[in-house]
Amino acid sequence: MSNKRARAGPDRAIVGVWQREVGGLSTRKFAHLVAASEDLVLRLDIVRKLEKHRGCVNTVSFNTSGDILVSGSDDRKVVLWDWEFGRVKLSFHSGHSNNVFQAKIMPYSDDRSIVTCAADGQVRHAQILESGRAETLYLGSHRARAHKLAIEPGSPHNFYTCGEDGLVQHFDLRTKSVTELFTCHSILDRRSDLPIVRLSAIAIDARNSNFFAVAGSDEYTRLYDIRKCKLDGSTDFDQPVNFFCPEHLVGSDRVGITGLAFSDQSELLVSYSDENIYLFTKEMGLGSDPPLSTSNDATESGPEDSSETSGSAMDINGKPSPRVYKGHRNCETVKGVSFFGPRSEYVVSGSDCGRIFIWRKKDGELIRVMEADKDVVNCIESHPHTTVLASSGIESDIKIWTPKARERATLPSNIGEFKPRARGWMYGVSSPQEMLLQLLSMQNHGSSPNRYGDSSIGDREFFELVLAFNRHNDDSSDDDSQISGPEDYFG
Repeated sequence: MSNKRARAGPDRAIVGVWQREVGGLSTRKFAHLVAASEDLVLRLDIVRKLEKHRGCVNTVSFNTSGDILVSGSDDRKVVLWDWEFGRVKLSFHSGHSNNVFQAKIMPYSDDRSIVTCAADGQVRHAQILESGRAETLYLGSHRARAHKLAIEPGSPHNFYTCGEDGLVQHFDLRTKSVTELFTCHSILDRRSDLPIVRLSAIAIDARNSNFFAVAGSDEYTRLYDIRKCKLDGSTDFDQPVNFFCPEHLVGSDRVGITGLAFSDQSELLVSYSDENIYLFTKEMGLGSDPPLSTSNDATESGPEDSSETSGSAMDINGKPSPRVYKGHRNCETVKGVSFFGPRSEYVVSGSDCGRIFIWRKKDGELIRVMEADKDVVNCIESHPHTTVLASSGIESDIKIWTPKARERATLPSNIGEFKPRARGWMYGVSSPQEMLLQLLSMQNHGSSPNRYGDSSIGDREFFELVLAFNRHNDDSSDDDSQISGPEDYFG
């Protein structure tokens, strides 16, 4: 099978060249054919590393034309990159008081309008002025961490956010207004006193922007139709038009969802924590009133024991089952998931083992595993027009991947091997305030800040650690919002 696949890529490309030359294939279709070539995917390699941040890089995103990459980090900075040459175009403080979780450039804004959300719950707007400096404005907030935002396709004004408070909000940059659409509750009942679903993912269907999906701390992805809601918040909108969940996970309390993505064909990709990735089509939905549990014992099975196979199959009710993508690990952090290729031919995800996994979408076969980070890879962003990937994670740099390798890669033999890395007690601490609260809590409970040792901390050492961390934080937050002058950003 692998030898056949290895021969198919170059042969198909040669046939494509011949068809283009004789007029049997348009230039556009030929470009799509080449960009989707598995041969190129097997030659992806790191072409450069983008180094500026001083903390974990939690978000990377290309602008509409693909010539600028924007990133956000635990250092609370937003950086705009000329990724092709590895040059910083602009770097500025986001205005957030905690880790930046997502940053996106609004389309049709001359790349001057950037929206962000963060661990402080705030949603902010950065406007790049004629002088080349960035001015940030508070738009609204969640009552807990805000992980993701989704831009209405083609709109320079409208976007949505979701947070761990279960709230979904709509923002309009023209009026700087915010509308609280609904709070997501458990499906057991929608009374306001029942537990909320802590949301960590939101995505809009680009083919029909009336539909958007949210997911978080339970097993369901919820699909909503914005046409059922008035943007003045006057309607009861907490009623999805459809739910999605693999049958064996219905009723499970051991999983959550960390990533969502829609394909160009309106397929819905869902990444589960401590489980697999699944691809749903519309007919695989459970309807607007999903079951609370299944009659079989599959809900107790783990990801390797699941009855799901790599290809779509039928469930016990005769409905098609989602396609599953296996092999990665998604336990430690909030990982995204995305499609790759001009027509979403591939599925890509990071992993706790520090590697990038790429599957063929149509059959679920794993075709690439790439070493990308010493720790965890959280973000994989596909270029909008060409065969380029950007990745980031626990390390402070961003990797740019292009098909430059001379040799075609093969799958490593140790895919299943994974050893959790011991993380120090300061892992995830991003501000002096967080550090102070953590240390005070440890002292009050008589515990050591080092989970892997039995050392204690004295008052003097405690004070010195806070001061040292504060000095480091001050050094990392210097105002450098005009790195090389406005001519470098707009030139």
